[in-house]
Amino acid sequence: MTSTEWWRSAAIYQVYVRSFADGNGDGTGDLAGVRARLPYLAGLGVDALWFTPWYLSPLADGGYDVADYRTIDPAFGTLAEAEQLIAEARALGLRCIVDIVPNHVSDQHPWFKAALAAGPGAPERELFHFRPHSPEPPNDWVGEFGGVPWSRTDDGEWYLHLFAPEQPDLNWTHPKVRQEHEDVLRFWFARGAAGVRIDSAALLAKADGLPAMDPARPHPFHDQPEVHDIYRSWRKIAEECGAVLIGEVWLPDEERFTRYLRPDELHTAFNFDFLTRPWDPAELWESIELTLSGHAPVGAPATWVLANHDVTRTVTRYGRADDTGFAFDRKRFGVPTDLDLGTRRARAAALLTLALPGSVYLYQGEELGLPEVRIPRHLIQDPMHARSGGADPGRDGCRVPLPWDDTPRDGWLPAPPDWGSYAVERQADDPDSMLSLYRTALLLRRTLGDAGPLRRLRPEEPRVLSFARTSARDGTTWICLVNFGPDDVALPADTELLLASGPLSPRGRLPQDTAVWLRA
Repeated sequence: MTSTEWWRSAAIYQVYVRSFADGNGDGTGDLAGVRARLPYLAGLGVDALWFTPWYLSPLADGGYDVADYRTIDPAFGTLAEAEQLIAEARALGLRCIVDIVPNHVSDQHPWFKAALAAGPGAPERELFHFRPHSPEPPNDWVGEFGGVPWSRTDDGEWYLHLFAPEQPDLNWTHPKVRQEHEDVLRFWFARGAAGVRIDSAALLAKADGLPAMDPARPHPFHDQPEVHDIYRSWRKIAEECGAVLIGEVWLPDEERFTRYLRPDELHTAFNFDFLTRPWDPAELWESIELTLSGHAPVGAPATWVLANHDVTRTVTRYGRADDTGFAFDRKRFGVPTDLDLGTRRARAAALLTLALPGSVYLYQGEELGLPEVRIPRHLIQDPMHARSGGADPGRDGCRVPLPWDDTPRDGWLPAPPDWGSYAVERQADDPDSMLSLYRTALLLRRTLGDAGPLRRLRPEEPRVLSFARTSARDGTTWICLVNFGPDDVALPADTELLLASGPLSPRGRLPQDTAVWLRA
């Protein structure tokens, strides 16, 4: 791997700025807080940082409602601070990836405000999806947050918003929309950004005429073919600037997913299939094989992710009887959770994930073993909660500000009473902590970074998932072994133990829900 292809095997840390570190004591994370914690991130052993939107925003959807792509929200800092952060991170060996939100803007964006002021039929409204006054919404679509994705303006017209009403969808058939986003890419690449993460990357193009849903036809706004032309133009800009394009692509069809990764489109995209699988060796191995075989024909690296700002935290998810990710009945209020079980599995999952070939994404707090927080209903800010009529708890539970010391204060979201027990300060010098596990694993991962493709071991044991990878540089073989079953299993002979997610049995065998890295 050359330095220009760092993204093929990088460990990338997601920074949700609002909740990462508060530099000025106002309860909201900011760029000053991130800059102060850059040594922590460098010491953790990651290669790059991905920042969720830090732009000017009313924060109707956590910053994914952008009012100005070239201005930092004053709650976070200034553009000059962002430029300093990017430069200071680079000096520590950390590249910075910024979040681009191309499907929609804020209803406070100058374009949308001008469209409302101009009135029906005005050219300003052509930048969005406006439809004439009618008694019912223009079609039968269901929004990404649930509910009807159409709202009325004061003059009676409808406008489309696949997410919250404060997030009007852009019309990507309009050349001004395309030009603006290409200019925004160049703006951030010129300021040192090493790449962009593209929010809702498969939603930009809509079927001509915005037709009704029809099971016999392709989905009218998921994965329309025109979206690929957009990313071909973006790829040319990225290549000119030495930057990388990373897509948030939610598609269950692996073949259609990997079309986004053809050599002239995105460099890489999030692999959500792995995240949504239950804690089961057959399920996880199926996902690993499906992912690697799907990526191989287009020459793109796989990506592995266990959590992000939209998903119930790993420790909580793996501590539930049915941990299959996103379905509502697994995240609703009051689901029983065994946090000890979830933590044991999350530690094992960390070693499994970090051993796989490709790049890996860590969501802030994952390295601390943070659980999902139950936010009191009256304090929930996520629009997903309101759009579901109060049934869905939303995503605020994974967005509670990180605990840096033993006495964390409430920030923009409340911290639970035991939050200090997860603090960086408390875990830093504890060799058995989750933080120590991640630091050691990430360091070892770098030393083993040139290891080749994986090959499965012990396939005859249904409750064990094990594979080996061999270094092309020195021929060293290292093994990842995870025990999912109730019976302790023996480690392979003639191996050296590099790292374990938990203690071995007194006889040196591997207990249930435990993973090891071995050198042959």
